Amino acid sequence: MTTYEAEKNIESPEDEFCHIGNDQPVMTEPATEPGSAAFQAKCVGRDFAAGIITGAMAIPLSVGIAMMSEYPIKVGLATVAFACLIGWINAWFRPGNYIGCPGIAAGLAPVLAVGVATFGLENMPFAIFLTALFQAIIWKFNWQRYLLLAVPVYLVEGLLAGVGLKIALKFLAFTYELTPGMESAVSFLNGARIQMIFISMVGYGLFVYLFLKFKHTQPAIPYFVIIAAGTILAQFVSVPMLSMEDTDLQFALPLPHFDSPWTALSLLGFAVMLALIDVIEQVMSNAAIEKIDPLKRKCNSNNSLLAIWIANMGSSFFGGMTNLDGLAKSTTNRLAGAYTKFSVLIIGCVVTFFTFNTYSLAYLPKFALAVIMIFSGWKMIEGLVHVTHHGPYAMILAILCGLLVFRVGIFEGLLAAMAVHGIVHYMVYANLDKMPGRTIVKRYIDDLKKNVSDVS
Repeated sequence: MTTYEAEKNIESPEDEFCHIGNDQPVMTEPATEPGSAAFQAKCVGRDFAAGIITGAMAIPLSVGIAMMSEYPIKVGLATVAFACLIGWINAWFRPGNYIGCPGIAAGLAPVLAVGVATFGLENMPFAIFLTALFQAIIWKFNWQRYLLLAVPVYLVEGLLAGVGLKIALKFLAFTYELTPGMESAVSFLNGARIQMIFISMVGYGLFVYLFLKFKHTQPAIPYFVIIAAGTILAQFVSVPMLSMEDTDLQFALPLPHFDSPWTALSLLGFAVMLALIDVIEQVMSNAAIEKIDPLKRKCNSNNSLLAIWIANMGSSFFGGMTNLDGLAKSTTNRLAGAYTKFSVLIIGCVVTFFTFNTYSLAYLPKFALAVIMIFSGWKMIEGLVHVTHHGPYAMILAILCGLLVFRVGIFEGLLAAMAVHGIVHYMVYANLDKMPGRTIVKRYIDDLKKNVSDVS
């Protein structure tokens, strides 16, 4: 998800109400002292309700992201629950934001899938541990403030668009999948498949309609409706249902399981890439979360990174995934009425229930999950609209980055797009401004130093 989605939502501060008891509303105004980020007794009721709503919405989204990442669903849910606990505890001491909701990120799903395919699921705990270690270093020296200076925002938007395209196409097959025995040996497009496609199209149309209608008030409604409608429909029409193995969560040291030094070096580079993407997404998310905060409270991205790397390092001991405060769940959390991170603790409790009761997820139709994930992918692609503010060059480069990410991979695609960006700038300065190569490099470094000074 991108900052553009949040910027389209609430832009101005608005009066918020926290309830003391049942009948005494207290209006809160922006103030120099925002109060505890973790818990405020006057807002416990609204935070509890927001946590229930957002937790229920987070279940299908987390299931889809875990599947996209080639991870066991139970492990994905456990990662979300653990990240919520760490996020709430961290909010007592060093709050990064006030209403952000931790979870596994859709933007990192294809990266994790590549890691699983390349190094095997048995080596991913070690990769996540290294990722957390690199993030701890970034946090220690507060390097997150420099990252977006080296990687332009519009390239990150292009990267997310390419990932969104991967996600949408990954789950497209669920929209026409049939239950065993209903396929036709004569024709692919038989009556049952046409019916399944029709159901999926109607479901997607209903989801989009409800999203547009309620996105500024109760964005969880389309998620509830599509799941409820799909579950009810499955009682009368034969549709494929979600199936999973109820794997046990195993706690073990995140040790590597490979012999080749080349594999070790490759995994090291993979962890660096994963850490950087995770940090960049969190920095961008915090910028958007700050915009949608009801009291416009300032975010501290470095504090957010503290919670992220602790949660990542902890999850590596049970084979977990990476996490960050994503915009989809954070926006739902805010619009559901959340005021503090106490709502995140409730979200963690809801997710924990389903983590240890995964059999209940078997009532989720695959087409409903596909609708949610295809829409999530589309919202990531739609973020390219935000790049129009940077001009035609940025838009062309962002689209190129997205296509490269989709075609050759996330890390390779981003590096290739950055190389094209550098070559174009070098050619412009060298041919139009007649600047020598050394001067061009010096100018770039000077500009970077100036930007770093501005950030500091």
